[in-house]
Formats: sequence, C-alpha cells, structure tokens
Amino acid sequence: MEEGNKDKDRHLPIANIGKIMKRVLPDNSKMTKDAKDLVQECVSEFICFVTGIAADRCTKEKRKTINGDDILKALQQLGFAEHAEIVRVYFERKAAQEAAAAAAAAAGGKAATR
Repeated sequence: MEEGNKDKDRHLPIANIGKIMKRVLPDNSKMTKDAKDLVQECVSEFICFVTGIAADRCTKEKRKTINGDDILKALQQLGFAEHAEIVRVYFERKAAQEAAAAAAAAAGGKAATR
C-alpha cells in the first residue's frame, strides 16, 4: 500500500466531514473538495494529538486502556477546557440514556416472563 493511502486510512470519511460542515453553513452555501480535504486533515490530526496525550497519561499510570476521562483531561491540558466540559455533559447524558434503555429492556423482559 502506498504511504499516501495509509495516511488517508486514518482519516474520517470525507462524506461525514461534508455532512458536519453543511450543518453550520447557510443552505445556499457550497464547499470545495479542497475545503473538505483540509478539514478532514485537521480533524484527523487533532484526534491523533488528543489521543496521544491521553495515551501518555495512561502510560504514566501504567494502564493500557484510554477512557473518556483521559480524553477530557487531554482536552483540558491542551487548553480546550470549555470544549471538554461540553463533551463531559454529552458523555453523562449518553450514559443516562443507555442506563434508561437498559432498565427499560430489563423491565420489558421481566414483563414478558410473567
């Protein structure tokens, strides 16, 4: 495999990038492929950078698994504390929704066995 293809394999799909970008643009706006490619590269580098810092934390603590808290700490360390707070709230809401869904599934299973 060529080096350029390996590099592209670690990027988010360009179609997903385009959809996210379109959400914040006015309806009559258009984006060039170059703009999407640039954002794709930036987002991928950012993810790698944050993940690397989180991995360093895990290594120092002799852990092998990166968790959400590691990502939040990495964002804070990079000066993205405001964004880390938004992500933390998202994680908490997602966990609450998953717990509610699991409870509902368990309650539904109990009702079916009665």
